[in-house]
Amino acid sequence: MFENKYIQQRIEKANTLREKGINPYANDSARNTTIAKYLNVNTDLFQTEEKRDEHRHYIVAGRIKFFRLMGKASFLKIEDESGILQIYVARDNLPEGFYNETFKKNIEVGDIIEVGGYPFITGKGELSLHVDSLKVLTKAISPLPEKFHGITDKELRYRQRYLDLIMNSQVRKTFHIRSRVISLTRRFFENKGFLEVETPMMHPIAGGANAKPFVTHHNALGVDRFLRIAPELYLKRLIVGGFEAVFEINRNFRNEGMDATHNPEFTSIEFYWAYKTYKDLIELTKEYFDFLFEHLDLPTKLPYGDLEIDFTKFSEIPLIESLTAIGGVPADITEDKEKIIAFMKEKNLEVNENMNLGQLQGELFDEYVEAKLINPTFITEYPVEISPLARRSDEKPHLTDRFELFIAGKEIANAFSELNDPLDQLERFEGQIAAKDAGDDEAHEMDEDFVNALSYGMAPTAGQGIGIDRLVMMLTNQHSIRDVLLFPAMKPIAKEIDLHEENEEENE
Repeated sequence: MFENKYIQQRIEKANTLREKGINPYANDSARNTTIAKYLNVNTDLFQTEEKRDEHRHYIVAGRIKFFRLMGKASFLKIEDESGILQIYVARDNLPEGFYNETFKKNIEVGDIIEVGGYPFITGKGELSLHVDSLKVLTKAISPLPEKFHGITDKELRYRQRYLDLIMNSQVRKTFHIRSRVISLTRRFFENKGFLEVETPMMHPIAGGANAKPFVTHHNALGVDRFLRIAPELYLKRLIVGGFEAVFEINRNFRNEGMDATHNPEFTSIEFYWAYKTYKDLIELTKEYFDFLFEHLDLPTKLPYGDLEIDFTKFSEIPLIESLTAIGGVPADITEDKEKIIAFMKEKNLEVNENMNLGQLQGELFDEYVEAKLINPTFITEYPVEISPLARRSDEKPHLTDRFELFIAGKEIANAFSELNDPLDQLERFEGQIAAKDAGDDEAHEMDEDFVNALSYGMAPTAGQGIGIDRLVMMLTNQHSIRDVLLFPAMKPIAKEIDLHEENEEENE
């Protein structure tokens, strides 16, 4: 795999370092500060006459991102996770022969080095490090892509995320925000008195949502298992058991299509709160967003492509009402199955005439409403037919006490007052089985143990799931879920992509 001629040249340089008694993969770094801290503590030099302080000494380390040779001296830029720093390396400040025979001939862009020295301000006004010691920590044998063009192949960026992170600090920033979102989410719910729990990732029944599962096999038990679609049914078993507020942040798996907002495995938080309703969760969700924006130091108005999302403008509207008020669907057809079918045919939309009224209403919503929901919008009162686990509304039994939260035309959260009537739940599962027998391969499986759990009594409860990946997309202005997943699912590579281009000495 290392037959490329440029890689071979670098391997030869690594061997030359070994011959000189220098380990090209040293493991004894003496770094005593990060680049960001170095730059921060030495800003006072801008106010001094000398613009330097030889009595201060620092040891920093990082990857060489820029290398300019100038005869007896060189300027380099090195980068660590915290930032980038210019360093000045002069022949006369290093051991005799090191600069010409080792540094100039065997160290290059991509290598990770450690340097010691004092701070100074260059003639162009840049805070830099005047090097008096230099050590190779890691010799990179694969050259970096040419900086000015970067990695233009998105497929390659996702397949070789490590290279994408090396070349693009903004990508690293996105994943710092993602990490902060997960950490803050955990803190928010713990502060609210929720208990973090862990439930199985391999289920005997593909349940918790309407989706196709991944199937695996448990050798010791001799049975098939399903990677979890959602943790919902296990979390609600815990409410039955007496816990009153639980949450889980973890992966879910759905064996379905991939697009800008769908990846086969994705991260969500699901939480369940006894003695609460879905209306309480609407208020909790608003608090959650306020908490995120307070601690992420983000403005409450954020760009998303050509759109602007105002996270202070939450709204709420029932699904059926939204079809007309937002989607422009004629009000006289929204409650009539045959009229909806005729309307969709008239609009040249694909329609499955075997769908029930609730499913057709959902189709109209997807077609005419969803993309128009830019600011955070709670769509409420979903039909029972498309909400197999949600509690029926007392006032409108054909609807459920449910909401979905949409932002920038994308579903971010799903919540409802939980169904805790075991007979109603059994009837819903039986309806899902009938739908599966009729050809709906995403219909929910029967889970008799869950129905049995409900038979022992579950307190009135509200539950919600929030998609972490899509939320991070909104917060970082990313339009593909693959840009907020460190290692997204990819098709097997179809062709060899060679990044190993010759790097100039002034390659940046």
